[in-house]
Amino acid sequence: MQQLTSQGQMIVSDLAARHGFSTDAVTHMLFAVLNGNGGQAQFSHGEFGGSGQWMRGGMIMLGDMFNSYLKGRVDSLCSEISNILVNQPGLLRSGSFQSQSQGGGSFQHQANGSPAGRSSLFVPDPEDNWWPQDLGAPNATGSQNNVRYAYFGGARRLAVKTGGEVWVYDTLDHSIGGFSQQQGSGSDIVFGSQYGTVNLASLPLISRNGQPYSPPLAPQGMQSPQSSQSSSQAPQAPQSSQPASQVRGASSEDVLAAIEKLGDLKAKGFISEDEFASKKSELLSRL
Repeated sequence: MQQLTSQGQMIVSDLAARHGFSTDAVTHMLFAVLNGNGGQAQFSHGEFGGSGQWMRGGMIMLGDMFNSYLKGRVDSLCSEISNILVNQPGLLRSGSFQSQSQGGGSFQHQANGSPAGRSSLFVPDPEDNWWPQDLGAPNATGSQNNVRYAYFGGARRLAVKTGGEVWVYDTLDHSIGGFSQQQGSGSDIVFGSQYGTVNLASLPLISRNGQPYSPPLAPQGMQSPQSSQSSSQAPQAPQSSQPASQVRGASSEDVLAAIEKLGDLKAKGFISEDEFASKKSELLSRL
């Protein structure tokens, strides 16, 4: 659970003293309002009459529904907490990647503004800023299926964290408006821009885990997933590999390099396990 800094603890103590609640109850409400992005809260605490809801502007519901005095106290506390959070720079979202279920088992994240951050009230969580810090603050962040995204429109960069690794892509002239992950074979990651739906693999890869990325030389007859694409058109999803017949007559070193490349494509989700096994078998038969 996220922890309060010493300043955050002082603010909680002050609120508790002035509103007549315990520090435990005020802390509970602080996180409830924070989770509601400063404008609403869902809470459950005995001092607030059990479960309840609050929304900035006057709407409040308590388990003790006829206790108007308690409603007034809770509303006053929530309103003050909301004002405190609003005045913490970078703490609340003005937008984020919104997740919604798509047809065929995919999920989409719409990029609509700046990300949630942390302030002097809370102890920083290293996972909150997993992207390279020289990129600055992202315009939007999101996550789905153990893949995390951070989009930096001004820097024309997209950071993706998956499998404990951070990949940074050049977004070229794309204005990214959302992401989706197609479930099943390949588990491709695609994004939407002014050019339509685009495969993530079509973007130039800039760095991997903070180190400049140089794509490995593909054996003759194999196509690199980071193939060059015109930025003036919507890139097409790249082919993960060429048929094994195109490497007929290649040296054993070329065949082994091709298998290694296929393994890299499978690890990134560009090809399925079955596709990898089939291509690997074809390549090995030519040794």
